Amino acid sequence: MEEAKISIVIPVYNEQEHIAELLGYLTNFNISSHLHEILVVDGGSTDLTVAVASAFDVTLCQSAKGRAAQMNFGARKASGNVLYFLHADTLPPENFIECLVSLYEKGNKAGCFRLRFNNRSLFLAFFSWCTRFNFLICRGGDQSLYITKELFEKLDGFNENYVIYEDSELIGRIYKTNNFSIIPDYVTTSARRYDAIGMFRLQYHFGVIHLKNALGADPEQLYDYYRRKVLA
Repeated sequence: MEEAKISIVIPVYNEQEHIAELLGYLTNFNISSHLHEILVVDGGSTDLTVAVASAFDVTLCQSAKGRAAQMNFGARKASGNVLYFLHADTLPPENFIECLVSLYEKGNKAGCFRLRFNNRSLFLAFFSWCTRFNFLICRGGDQSLYITKELFEKLDGFNENYVIYEDSELIGRIYKTNNFSIIPDYVTTSARRYDAIGMFRLQYHFGVIHLKNALGADPEQLYDYYRRKVLA
């Protein structure tokens, strides 16, 4: 079997407050022969994101705005055989490279970590606890995504019609065709959206979006609901 070569793909848009912490953390792992490259894909940031990212040993790319488009662009640029999609406000565990390599060597083609928030809320702790279960309803982009490049290309990547829900839509297609592994360790993600919008309100609307998708809502309808109820 070919050795695992991990390409980390990080989509960013106006992430100057978080990207330095993440890239500073990730560059500690450059010593690993399995960490092939870190690609930061900017979608036209108007703050200092690009300047901050440029100070690190990463490949900085520019693409059309939209997380799905940015992640697809990064995947096309990636030269590793393993893709690891990571949000700018999420830190993987210190053993994440070993975990991803282990999945690859076992022949597992896709998976993610469990999730915890950087917030002591018992409400969010409950939803974090739910991420240990291997059900599609328990998945989300904040958990990061491991997928072999071969499988990613076979599935045609992220559906760029989705402004939101792009991670869940792709993972749903993975669940239908392949085994999906839940790694028994945790990424830590920012609770900033919950803090800004309200924990109960935001989680309620996420639940409605999951339900709408299950009932057949198209990408435009999902985003319209998100725009009116969450962004307004």
